[in-house]
Amino acid sequence: MVDKFFGSRAKSSSWSAEYWANKGDVKLYVYRKRAKAPESASAALPVLFLVHGSSASGRSSFDLHVPGRDYSLMDHFARLGYDVWTMDCEGYGRSDKTQNNSDISSGADDLAAAMKIVQSETRQSGVFMYGGSSGALRASLFAQLNPSRVARLMVSALVYTGEGSPTLDARREKLEEYRSSPRRKVDRAFIHSMFTRDKPGTSEMIAADALADAELALSDSVPTGAYLDMCANLPIVDPASIECPVCIIRGEYDGIATEQDLINFFVKLPSKDKQFVFISGLAHAATLGINRHKFWHAMQSFMTMPESRKLEEK
Repeated sequence: MVDKFFGSRAKSSSWSAEYWANKGDVKLYVYRKRAKAPESASAALPVLFLVHGSSASGRSSFDLHVPGRDYSLMDHFARLGYDVWTMDCEGYGRSDKTQNNSDISSGADDLAAAMKIVQSETRQSGVFMYGGSSGALRASLFAQLNPSRVARLMVSALVYTGEGSPTLDARREKLEEYRSSPRRKVDRAFIHSMFTRDKPGTSEMIAADALADAELALSDSVPTGAYLDMCANLPIVDPASIECPVCIIRGEYDGIATEQDLINFFVKLPSKDKQFVFISGLAHAATLGINRHKFWHAMQSFMTMPESRKLEEK
């Protein structure tokens, strides 16, 4: 299959940097991409921070390189003029592996640690933030607890109460396993299932293989905390306490939450600058789906929403 939307643009020059954030004694890997290296005299670029989900780390999720394709969300938004950041939460990817199960609350603390570096390097305290799946919960909880730090919040594969979720119903069969250990095993077959469990055909398996190659080179296990929280401890986020504008993006076939569960979340958001975007042809792994170009468009549209105007008095 030829990726007609991206194909020949898959490789592009960009500048990247790696950092380490400290959360107590825990070292957290932070990764950044821009079209060009920052210069002290240049104007600051808008900052986009990306938050990964339960089963793959940040760099693998958002800077995935697939031969002949353009799957890197970081490259895409760097080309559009953003200063793009991500991180590996505690226990994931290149960050320290500990006995912490890296639950949603821990993930919000990870973001707070990374934000210190972002502010120091970019001179900006407020960022655009995106999170997918359990990353949507991490990002939402961070925005709830740090209202001045998130200018606009975008989430996908979000779950609120979990009521009626077929994915969570299946996971609850292993609830005691998640409670008994801070980590769970992952392998190539599991990573493939992330792309096929909702609707086979919405993703290319070449992308699943690339993600498996990237992740399994770092570890064959991931923390259990996000799974445990989503199976047993929902709701974790209070939508009424998220003050910033919010965009909920839902893939047509995503099985992590029902539409009604997400609508119940949406109506409680206090900001009237909010959107609920349904995108056809996508499932749970939306940013790595065949129709990811539609997802990226929704993000860019929300981040570039013009400010409201007031009636001018004569």
